[in-house]
Amino acid sequence: MNAATKRLFIKTYGCQMNVYDSERMKDVLAPLGYVTTETADDADLVLLNTCHIREKATEKVFSELGQLKRLKQKSGGKMLLGVTGCVAQAEGEEIMRRQPAVDLVLGPQAYHKLPEMIARVHRAANERLETDFDVEEKFDALPLDRQVDGPSAFLSVQEGCDKFCTFCVVPYTRGAEFSRNVDAIVAEARALVHKGVREINLLGQNVNAYHGDAPVLEGGDSWTLGKLIRHLAKIDGLDRIRFTTSHPRDMDDDLIEAFGDTEKLMPYLHLPIQAGSDAILKAMNRGHTAERYVEIIDRLREIRPDMAITSDFIVGFPGERDEDFEDTMKLVERIDYAAAYSFKYSRRPGTPAADMFSQVPEEVKDERLQRLQALLREQQTRFNQSQIGKTLPVLVTGKARNEGQMAGRTPYLQATHFECSEDLTGQIVNVTMDAATLNSVGGHLASKVEPVA
Repeated sequence: MNAATKRLFIKTYGCQMNVYDSERMKDVLAPLGYVTTETADDADLVLLNTCHIREKATEKVFSELGQLKRLKQKSGGKMLLGVTGCVAQAEGEEIMRRQPAVDLVLGPQAYHKLPEMIARVHRAANERLETDFDVEEKFDALPLDRQVDGPSAFLSVQEGCDKFCTFCVVPYTRGAEFSRNVDAIVAEARALVHKGVREINLLGQNVNAYHGDAPVLEGGDSWTLGKLIRHLAKIDGLDRIRFTTSHPRDMDDDLIEAFGDTEKLMPYLHLPIQAGSDAILKAMNRGHTAERYVEIIDRLREIRPDMAITSDFIVGFPGERDEDFEDTMKLVERIDYAAAYSFKYSRRPGTPAADMFSQVPEEVKDERLQRLQALLREQQTRFNQSQIGKTLPVLVTGKARNEGQMAGRTPYLQATHFECSEDLTGQIVNVTMDAATLNSVGGHLASKVEPVA
């Protein structure tokens, strides 16, 4: 190993935005000689990229830091220890106070400053906290040349949230909505395709709220997500486009119609609703009704009949009555989801819902969650089984767990496994489905495929 090479270990919690951020941290640190390692035991720099959405997030971070402190002591203090992400943004000063072993704390909009912060630590400047919101500066500072791991990649186009749902901490930890300009996105997309990426997933906290500055030659006006997708679809070598995560309030007609007129846009949409009761949606400050949500889905399926819809649900929100929960169950039956994530409501300090009256008892939350998840599992299994006998284009992403099999994704984002050569990694092949489980589908190549050099 080169003497200048240093080992980097990043543990990533939570959402896809954090996965993207971790990848960009690796890019930012690469010029300093950092290469990734699979374990913290031999790392020169350990970063915990944290998420504040899940229950007891802060306690989990402090527990992890306690274990890493012992590793740092074992290294003679040579290991640098950092906390990044949303817990860092929300609890930065508390982290520094409670765990002196931490060398640096950076919020989600500051990780482009990692090299500077590391230099400060080495100079013993004692300036270890960086949590100011400065998202535009962050995007401007990120290197265009990214490390690529496989034929599918995330591309961040939007950050932050202005919705202020009463249960959510994202507006406080990620800041206001900000959209990158079109030229920067296109340049990054082209660079990814040049490295072999064939599928790009456009990423944002409210990705369909995107309103980025257009190229000057295109008039310089603000573009919506639908227009951006159509523009990216012109890139040769880019075969698939997805986006996540969307908000029902921002599903405009132009974006809906893009599913019908843009072949590269995959027939898959993750559109969280959280609850099927208008009373609860209002208490959550979601800004839409259940009826409006259903209208959006109906319109999408009218344009693209094979659309796969997934969603998020919270049960036991403060004030949720039996009839409110039954409204959620009826909506789930009405939509018939391909998959969904569902959770019990848990308080987030600093959010309006945390102080609401009529908190729902835990045993009631448990019972409701079990009923909802049973229905969602039934729908997900049925959707996967509906693919049996069909031949679908599958993007081969790498080796599967079983010997001799490769893994891939269907247009509906289903995990797929089948026998084929490793040489087909990164290609789109036709696979006839002959098996299905709750979480995946299996099949065999529909015809012999020759590897492409």
